[in-house]
Amino acid sequence: MITSTGNAQVKQAAALVKKARYRNEQKLFVVEGPRMFGELPRERIVCAYVTERFLREPGQEKMLDGAERVELVSEEVLRAMSDTQTPQGVLALVRQYDYRLEDLLQESRRTHLVILEGVQDPGNLGTILRSGEGAGATGVIMDAQTADIYNPKVIRSTMGSVFRVPFVRVEKLDAALSLVKERGVKLFAAHLRGETSYDREDYTGDIGFLIGNEAAGLSAAIADMADAYVRIPMLGRVESLNAAVAASILMYEAARQRRSLGQIPGKSDKKGQNL
Repeated sequence: MITSTGNAQVKQAAALVKKARYRNEQKLFVVEGPRMFGELPRERIVCAYVTERFLREPGQEKMLDGAERVELVSEEVLRAMSDTQTPQGVLALVRQYDYRLEDLLQESRRTHLVILEGVQDPGNLGTILRSGEGAGATGVIMDAQTADIYNPKVIRSTMGSVFRVPFVRVEKLDAALSLVKERGVKLFAAHLRGETSYDREDYTGDIGFLIGNEAAGLSAAIADMADAYVRIPMLGRVESLNAAVAASILMYEAARQRRSLGQIPGKSDKKGQNL
């Protein structure tokens, strides 16, 4: 059992939690808690750290099946490694993903991208990935100013979607968008200057939604690359929506349209209504 907070493995995990540069250098990130650990693809787990209390709970030991390596740690040590005040007994070091832009532009499926410029709130980024999975988005493109997707707060707020939705981070967003447009993807910008209501556009083809910074919105250069500006009508005195909310509304409208044409499967609730 590891009982010293000065242990090299403990220091490594703590650094991965706190430092984006270190995460990128090591090509690793940290996942905490039984819910997220249970969602993890086992082949990506480098090492799992667990406490005795965690192992005493029924069924928890079986959760470790498939982990490449497991280390027992004290409660104090897990707190030193964790990003949360009350760790839930399990933490894992996980290999980062290595998607390419080409992976998000596969010809075998309809493209449904969400493209982020300068989205800096970790909760917004995580929520966008989670909503994207629910709405059938085929990938997320982020510029260099967008929050680090491996930030522990982002990971937690994705509720596991980060393990299933492809994503890429690009240094030059304009160059990436040029390639996306060359592939026939139509870009829609959520923009205050939009004259068309978001639900009046056709999203059944290959599409991408441009979502800008929470405070400043999209830069003029990136907004100009859109094929159309759309707006989300609002009542009251509200001028704009949270980036994650706006992205979710757009993605789910695309999902609704595609479902109505049978392009994506629908689910029914208990009353038989198509969702």
